[in-house]
Amino acid sequence: MPAPLHVSRRQFVQTVATAGIAGPTILASLGRGAPNSAPSDRLNIGFIGIGRQGRGHLQRFATYPDVQVVAVCDVVAERRDDAKQLVEKQYAQQTGQAAYRGCDTYNDFRELLARKDIDAVLIATPDHWHAIPAIAAARAGKDIYCEKPLTRTIAEGRALVKAVDDAKVVFQTGSQQRTEFGGRFRQAVELVRNGYLGDIKTVRIGVGGPAVACDLPTEPVPAGTDWQMWQGPAAERG
Repeated sequence: MPAPLHVSRRQFVQTVATAGIAGPTILASLGRGAPNSAPSDRLNIGFIGIGRQGRGHLQRFATYPDVQVVAVCDVVAERRDDAKQLVEKQYAQQTGQAAYRGCDTYNDFRELLARKDIDAVLIATPDHWHAIPAIAAARAGKDIYCEKPLTRTIAEGRALVKAVDDAKVVFQTGSQQRTEFGGRFRQAVELVRNGYLGDIKTVRIGVGGPAVACDLPTEPVPAGTDWQMWQGPAAERG
């Protein structure tokens, strides 16, 4: 859905969100330029959390010509460095340069959020680190795409809703099974609702076994990992 030239980037973000376009492609569809375009013609994105899910999103975003990944943040140095190399290698290929420099790395997400040139962030941290960066991002005026689960408690959820509402930013949560896969989940629901599968008597759902208490052995902290920052608001386990 192309944006009219007279519509601001913020207005376009709101228009796309209202239209209900699925997945992190919402953010990717908002900019208009390539990495070497004028700042006014692109959407600058920062990544907070570059684990398996975050790296997958990063690989995808780095190929989009209409946004630019300008910063990545992770408490593991190896992940930060790898993400930076991934982005800059992709942008070098896109721009035909021998090398490209322009993706900064951060250990602390607050430093990333302090940048005025970042329009939106993608948060793919561990579950216990979703609410705090999301609230901070909203207060910093950034549009947000955050992986699930958004929060661990009702209080965190209410605080996040209030922060997003107060800041009037765009917020979307990642739930790929509901929003992607070519609309197959929605099609399956319509088949059931319209009786194409007959009178359904039984529905079986598999969600894995019940949760168990953490029984992992104590291990030394790997070099390059800021364990205190990773643990953050989580309770310390003796």
